[in-house]
Amino acid sequence: MAKFMDVHSGFIGVTEDQLREAHQRDLAVEPAEGVHFERAWLDPVRGKVFCRSSGPSKEAVLRPHDQAGHPAEEIYELLVEIT
Repeated sequence: MAKFMDVHSGFIGVTEDQLREAHQRDLAVEPAEGVHFERAWLDPVRGKVFCRSSGPSKEAVLRPHDQAGHPAEEIYELLVEIT
């Protein structure tokens, strides 16, 4: 399964609880696309959210975000990973 990082804007002033609620909306719709949203990071000052996910394609990852009401503006496939 491919891994992805997507970027959202417009989250200025969002709290951790609000991010958690948005993430839960993604988790509720992810099974239909065969994706899994693994983790999210928030920068409330700049209004950016970064989400790491796995799934069959970029399009499959973007659709649950759209359905959950917070479309991603950018998405990157993570082709190389080191630990």
